[in-house]
Amino acid sequence: MRVQFVNPHNSSNMYAAPKFFRYASHISSSLNFRANGALFPPLNLATLAALTPREHEVAIDDGCLGPVRATKSADLVGITAMSAQAPAAYALADEYRARGIPVVLGGIHPSMCPDEAGEHADAVVLGEADRLWPDLVQDFRNGKMKSRYHDPEAVDMAEIALPRRDLLDPKGYVVFNSVQTTRGCPFNCNFCSVTTMSGVRYRFRPPEKIVDELRTLDGRFIYFVDDNIIGNPQRAKALFTAFLPLKLGWASQVTINFARDPQLMRLARESGCYGVFIGFETFSNKSIRDAGKGVNRPDEYLRDIRRIHEAGIKVWGSFIFGFDNDALEVFRKTLDFIEKSEMEFAQFSLLTPLPGTALFKQFEEEQRIVHRDWSKYDLGSIVFNHPLLSAERLHFEKNHAWRRFYSVRSIIKRLGMPKTQGDLVLWISNLAVTGALKRRWGNEYWNWKGEGSGVVPQPVPVPRHHPLKVEEADRLLKVAPSGP
Repeated sequence: MRVQFVNPHNSSNMYAAPKFFRYASHISSSLNFRANGALFPPLNLATLAALTPREHEVAIDDGCLGPVRATKSADLVGITAMSAQAPAAYALADEYRARGIPVVLGGIHPSMCPDEAGEHADAVVLGEADRLWPDLVQDFRNGKMKSRYHDPEAVDMAEIALPRRDLLDPKGYVVFNSVQTTRGCPFNCNFCSVTTMSGVRYRFRPPEKIVDELRTLDGRFIYFVDDNIIGNPQRAKALFTAFLPLKLGWASQVTINFARDPQLMRLARESGCYGVFIGFETFSNKSIRDAGKGVNRPDEYLRDIRRIHEAGIKVWGSFIFGFDNDALEVFRKTLDFIEKSEMEFAQFSLLTPLPGTALFKQFEEEQRIVHRDWSKYDLGSIVFNHPLLSAERLHFEKNHAWRRFYSVRSIIKRLGMPKTQGDLVLWISNLAVTGALKRRWGNEYWNWKGEGSGVVPQPVPVPRHHPLKVEEADRLLKVAPSGP
């Protein structure tokens, strides 16, 4: 039997690999500057492939490497989808089913919208699929595949399978060696879908199993795809200590409390940490409180970044525009601060009420969501009524932030002129984004050319509900009994 896994094409993927300079690959052997796909491979599909019984033939079709179509023969197709990928996933599923090939849909969007997904699939997997997938394959072989599969218990991270990386093309990704060490997040941000999918109970793999996996990988640079690798600081310290003999280079996502633990930063750097991705989100204390991300203290951001830099670690910051009290001045203040902090990388997105999050539920109750074209739920489009700014102005300012941050003037201001090979890698990476933005937008998004100022003349009154907080019990997916 042939099983085909598919990651649908996502034209708005902010983690698509930009085009680097022709000779950039000679500067660094750790990063694949010739990649033509994405920053990272689809580890979720490679893990499911590993869970497929070995007697079956398995293949992975990654839309990050180019558009995918239902042209390959298969006996069973598994398609994953985030919300922005849902329309493409559904269209692809419909194509396969029209050819008589059964389709299973899974991933975060089908998990949050199972009835909708069920209209395009023979089966829908809700939540984590690790324990479910082998049973689903066997049910299919026996002609008894159910319409819904859901495991109410969190997966034991000590038992997860090693991904089938042999099914992926390493040439397609900037960082091919990606590894997961944890699932879940101890924080409970109302806009984030991580805890909706993986829970607020923080789970982690034993360090010795992670080390065993790392020893199987070619190349010494690793990106740990955890949503928060330091969610349990004591566990993180033990993990970083276990990395010491491996002589790695690595990066991962952390929360800002990383900067408040000198021992944690020291161990991270000694174990090979090159940089960390941090969700700063906003400089508004009110917006931080409303979002439920109490670990962030905007008044301390500059000090925190300086501490991380002093530890020898680079910072990739993530910022969200579109909180209710974001007025025009927030964009200039954000960019001024980032340049002052000498942050090496940044990304900018628009507040998006993703299905299944507390924010989605809140905006629905306030009747502020303007449409459900899931392709626009891409973190770069406004899909709700903002009380102060038009959707067009928010979109412009978000794109302008990208252009200003990755302008040559800003790069010089933030990074200085390159003096070492490491500095040169930073410059090449920043300039690759500069070039990608120019190819995509030309001379757009430097100056506002829209109608009027884009400021709402009469601020739209927003119902003053208390921001919704979703407790862990409310995050458990309410699943209908499995059908025949």
